[in-house]
Amino acid sequence: MTTTSPLSSLSALRAVQTRSISPENFDGAVGGGGRAREGTGASCARDLGPGWKISPSVDVKAGETFELANISGAGKITHIWITTHTDNWRTLLLRAYWDGAAEPAVEVPYGDFFCNGWGVFAQVNSQVIAANPHGGFNSYWPMPFQTGARLTIENTSTVDVRIYYQITYETGADYTDEGYFHAQWRRSNPLDELVPHTILEGIEGQGHYVGTYIAWGVNSNGWWGEGEIKFYLDGDTDYPTICGTGTEDYFGGAWNFDIPEQGYTAFSTPYLGMPQVIRPDGLYVSQRDSGCTDGTSSTRSTSPPASPRSTSRRSDGAADGGTSRCGTTSPRRRCSTSIGRRRGARRRRAPTIWRCTWGRLRSPTSGRHRRARRRTEPRHPTASGCCGQSAR
Repeated sequence: MTTTSPLSSLSALRAVQTRSISPENFDGAVGGGGRAREGTGASCARDLGPGWKISPSVDVKAGETFELANISGAGKITHIWITTHTDNWRTLLLRAYWDGAAEPAVEVPYGDFFCNGWGVFAQVNSQVIAANPHGGFNSYWPMPFQTGARLTIENTSTVDVRIYYQITYETGADYTDEGYFHAQWRRSNPLDELVPHTILEGIEGQGHYVGTYIAWGVNSNGWWGEGEIKFYLDGDTDYPTICGTGTEDYFGGAWNFDIPEQGYTAFSTPYLGMPQVIRPDGLYVSQRDSGCTDGTSSTRSTSPPASPRSTSRRSDGAADGGTSRCGTTSPRRRCSTSIGRRRGARRRRAPTIWRCTWGRLRSPTSGRHRRARRRTEPRHPTASGCCGQSAR
């Protein structure tokens, strides 16, 4: 039996060019790096001279939006590295626009996009998101576009913030059969008893659902993870096509993530995990908080749906963070998901989540994407999602 490693493609020669945008080369121009004569590092680099870290970062004033990248033509973003102070993880809002669209395909709070929704660092070791000490955030989600791409970051706080970043992309290939990347975010804090929480909605067409992130705050004693992940697809109304068996099961764990004599145990793998557990300290930290990630990939058919929805139910707690990724082939197709309570199970709290997909769309803005709510409280994380869809 022959197996193919993802590394096997590294030796393949491709007719593409790599470009990189950073404060040292704002437009990624050929030979444009290291030319800065002024910048945030000018004082520290005064003895080194031009070409040596004069402009390593940018300052974004309170209430303003900074354009991280503006790329013309067809290409694909392959890597984003970015860092800022932990105080800014909730107050910065990341957006991405494809092919001249007026509405963003990605609109997610900064920390939640990189699976760190609580404003406290957690190591994440997945194939598409790597969060490294101390706050070095990396995205490897492929983000193709046909005519252009624009990435912005908004500072919703009352203080100026400093951001270091580098956005790597390629040009020169045919990206017409690749899907746009989208991320959707929402939050419930608190979520009332037996009230459905919508995780993802308004996704139309055929595509892949590829990931979920939840930042979940627990407001009372007891196990919180009996909520089932539900996908309402292609005309589902009262009952979903995909129905899970429990929250910890969906994220690849079991039995409450509870190792005897050890309790909740954090873990991070290439495809799923619970990379963060914030335990009460008996004084200032009164709640138990956690973050879970999933990188499941699934495809959706093109049969017409009937008002699909995505919900979750819980009795006491906050659905504080979530992101979803999804993709579709037609602007009239949707996929949705939910978290709910098992029949007969004790009522606990349900979280918000992330989801992601890829597929084909006639327009990158044909799906509805709920606007992210601006929040400044560092103790309440957010939910976000993303999906990829083709230019058709």
